[in-house]
Amino acid sequence: MTENREASESNEPKTPESEGKAQPGEESSLKDLTREELIERIAALQEDHEKARDLHLRSQAEMENMKKRHQKDKEDWRRFALEKLIKELLPVLDNLEKAIDHAHSGDSGDALREGVELTLKGLKEAMERVGLEEVQTEGEPFDPCFHEAISVQKDPEREAGTILQTFQKGYTLNQRLIRPSLVVVNQGTSEGGGPMPGTEACEPEE
Repeated sequence: MTENREASESNEPKTPESEGKAQPGEESSLKDLTREELIERIAALQEDHEKARDLHLRSQAEMENMKKRHQKDKEDWRRFALEKLIKELLPVLDNLEKAIDHAHSGDSGDALREGVELTLKGLKEAMERVGLEEVQTEGEPFDPCFHEAISVQKDPEREAGTILQTFQKGYTLNQRLIRPSLVVVNQGTSEGGGPMPGTEACEPEE
């Protein structure tokens, strides 16, 4: 009977309360330590504490440095986001200044016109390199997603809804419309058929 009771007691599960209590052997082991051994153990615990504290401070400092670097990167991006575009436009600025110099020097009008045309060509090429494209208009069918009708005319030789004239060019930047073209649209020969161009809703692309 005694052996069975001891076996059942040894098989009983340990509870949190029993695990949290210091075992008699542990208490006796601390009592058995000498003064020097206790001092050594306390010193080791203090050393562990200092290491943990140092690691915590280092982690905090690294986080602060990361925040500062991120903030600096944001500021640099905001200040220099247009650097590529400005570099592309600098030759255009140079050509415009040269054209003005030629005008003041009394050169012929043909030379001045040629210089302005070359400058305009350079400007268009620079803008195309950063993703700017001109919206196609004259002779094209009216598209409310890219065109804005400011007037309509009748041209029996052209299909209804065809763009007849452009008052102001429109542009897209990296395939996103930034300014619609202002156009005149052919109304056709029919009387009062369908809505006036420019009043249709633009269907967004999927």
